[in-house]
Amino acid sequence: MTDKPYLVVPQPDDLLIDIEGLSIGFAGANGGAPIVRNFDLTIRRGECVALVGESGSGKSITARSLLNLSGDGAEVDADRFLIRGHDALRFRQSDWRRLRGTMTGLVMQDALVSLDPLRTIGQEVGEVLTEHRTLRGRHAVAARVIDVLRKVGIPDPEHRATQYAHQLSGGLRQRALIASAIAADPDLIIADEPTTSLDVTVQAQVLAVLAERVREGAGLLLISHDLAVVAGIADRVIVMRDGRIVDSGATADVLRRPRHPYTRQLLAAIPSADSKGHLLASARFDVASVEGDGAVGSVIVRERLPVRKSSDEALVLEVEGISKRYVQRRTAGREPSLPALDEVSFAVKAGEVVGIVGESGSGKSTCAKIVLGLLAPDEGEVRLLGQRWSGVAEAERRALRARLQYIPQDALSSFDPRYRVADVIAENLTGDARTKRDRIVALLEQVGLNAGHLGRYPRSLSGGQRQRVSIARALAAEPDIIVCDEPVSALDVSIQAQVLDLLSELQARLGTALLFISHDLGVVQHIADRVLVFHRGRIVESGPVDQVFSNPADDYTRALLSSIPAIESAFVRSSANAAIAGLSTARSV
Repeated sequence: MTDKPYLVVPQPDDLLIDIEGLSIGFAGANGGAPIVRNFDLTIRRGECVALVGESGSGKSITARSLLNLSGDGAEVDADRFLIRGHDALRFRQSDWRRLRGTMTGLVMQDALVSLDPLRTIGQEVGEVLTEHRTLRGRHAVAARVIDVLRKVGIPDPEHRATQYAHQLSGGLRQRALIASAIAADPDLIIADEPTTSLDVTVQAQVLAVLAERVREGAGLLLISHDLAVVAGIADRVIVMRDGRIVDSGATADVLRRPRHPYTRQLLAAIPSADSKGHLLASARFDVASVEGDGAVGSVIVRERLPVRKSSDEALVLEVEGISKRYVQRRTAGREPSLPALDEVSFAVKAGEVVGIVGESGSGKSTCAKIVLGLLAPDEGEVRLLGQRWSGVAEAERRALRARLQYIPQDALSSFDPRYRVADVIAENLTGDARTKRDRIVALLEQVGLNAGHLGRYPRSLSGGQRQRVSIARALAAEPDIIVCDEPVSALDVSIQAQVLDLLSELQARLGTALLFISHDLGVVQHIADRVLVFHRGRIVESGPVDQVFSNPADDYTRALLSSIPAIESAFVRSSANAAIAGLSTARSV
């Protein structure tokens, strides 16, 4: 974009963004072709427009062009690029700086990375007010900070404003990030995957905050790979693939009557109880039925998973009465210790898939760390393959360590940055160099990669490819059980489908037990045999996944399930709200 003086084009007052023919490219990249091509976008006040599509489709770079943050060396051009009637192609850097925070606010996916670890939440939220001199005086700024923190649903905002990002839960951090984005009352909010990695209850709270801003008249550009989330909040949807728009329109039209094969593929790849026992990536729509009546649920055809090895009654993992407490400290002194886990007991049989669900802070990750031997319980014990696993020195665990493996949420952070793919997988192998290489190639092929990936660094791979390398590393040790801690939460729906299919196929063929932790209840319904529901450090309900999800006995489980976003239920609620609004209008007349 240039530094030419910008022009003002008369437009309707409610039209915030008016873009036609946008292209974005980088010199020397993509064979010289633009990464985003012929993109059109309009956003009005009080409207939410959603961008969906798989990783690399161009969603984020397109959204960031509205802030001139597409990246160093980005070449942005368009037939028309108007922001509130101003020709953004002619903006100077000073114009962009004035626009950020006042006209447009940005909410990123990872609040912990986005928030400055050296500044308090109050300082973060107040920055836009002081930098743009929206308010004058410390007292006025402090009052506005408290008000906006309260507005986004943060309890005890006076105290939270004095805390740092690492002292808040994931949900509170995300709401604090939203507070910083809306503190100066911007006309437009850009939310880039704001609920990814959040549990369903916190996700609902964050979405409620954004929806309230839309009702107040702000425009919202939402980027999300969760189509159910999009169904619940967006007025219009734009589906992107390979830098182009392949489908667009009113949300109900696009998601209930998808016209483009790629949109159908995205919808069919959503895991649920209906997809259990089938390959997600194989799903396809019966096109004739779609064109006939538009019924989404009844026209998805999937291939069945391979027949699973019959599991025996042998126990791979036994967890008995484990408890863990942490001590919270404040400047005023020591707070009472808080229970992260309270007498948790369960077992995993050979070849079984056990899911763990619950909101943030329920104890899921603490339980995983204890099972992995990375954290010692205060009480209780863990046994692996009948042998004591917790409360012993690592030297005593070494003989069994390879039998228990781990697939993390963020594969890249679990790899040594100096290692190539071959080195990462070789960590779990023994033997001479030739034997190792042959085994590594076989493992890569098993997870859908090949020998061409051996010399690559993980940072050069896509998210889905990195997760496949993480799975190959876990399988290299031929384990009896794998702990999967949110292994697909950061992946888009199509890559998620491929990774879940891979795990299901390998688990069926090899008979490896899985302890599968996820905040996505649809994923757990799809992959698990049994489920454990965690709440405030306790297991409040457990049993066969179909039974627990269809007929929950505990009030918390019922509340958790009611928070699951679903495409059809979102449209039902929207129709009901519209009907109520219409009825109210009719009565007032």
